[in-house]
Amino acid sequence: MHEIADIACNFTSERFNKDLNEVINRAITNKITKFGLICSQLDDVEKLMNIYNQYSNDIFFTIGVHPHHAKEINDEYLKKLKETVTNNNPHAIGETGLDFFRNLSTYEEQIYAFEEQIKIAIDENKPLFLHQRDSHDDFIKILRKYSSNISKAVVHCFTGTQEQLDDYLELDCYIGVTGWICDEKRNAELRKTIKNIPLSKIMVETDCPYLIPKDLPHKPKNNRNEPSNLNHIISEVASLMEIDEENLRKQTFENTINFF
Repeated sequence: MHEIADIACNFTSERFNKDLNEVINRAITNKITKFGLICSQLDDVEKLMNIYNQYSNDIFFTIGVHPHHAKEINDEYLKKLKETVTNNNPHAIGETGLDFFRNLSTYEEQIYAFEEQIKIAIDENKPLFLHQRDSHDDFIKILRKYSSNISKAVVHCFTGTQEQLDDYLELDCYIGVTGWICDEKRNAELRKTIKNIPLSKIMVETDCPYLIPKDLPHKPKNNRNEPSNLNHIISEVASLMEIDEENLRKQTFENTINFF
């Protein structure tokens, strides 16, 4: 069984404070051997870098500001963000993008934060780790504006339509698929669309501790998702794509290594 990589792990979450070492070891034992350590705001960075320094052989990390925290960005914050990126040399910029579902930051704050982080990624020649929810039209418009200068980008936690997928692929984006795919009732269209993601562009993720697969046979009492559940997700993805699971494991792993 080929090893695989989980591109989205929110290990700075307090839900991993007590047993992160066990969580990572459990994943590695189950052939999940590389992890994307995701940043959502500057307040994460000290803890994030401590985790990275402890597991640097196994982890790719990002630095960026999630759209929920876009309201925190002003000139001073932006200057500090740029310095933090330069000083720590992350593998990607993000998690950045737009989220009009919860609107924890205003439309204007989110647009500004997104564009400024794209500029940082371009200046530093870094890939983008992207978040989009209920904001596709504005999101794709901004990506198109900068597309000729963006080196690489992955749209993480893809839950969209075929039309949205076509837009992303047109811009040569990678597509991240989570355990959301395991919910048959809410994901009829996504479960059909997934087979149209090129093998060269797909990556897999848990987005742990969130998005635990709905059909997971043995759910923990705390309902916490973790990387070891990625085997369940990739098996479902292979089934829906009607391809050999071992081939999918190998390809998603190679895509992840090449991206980061």
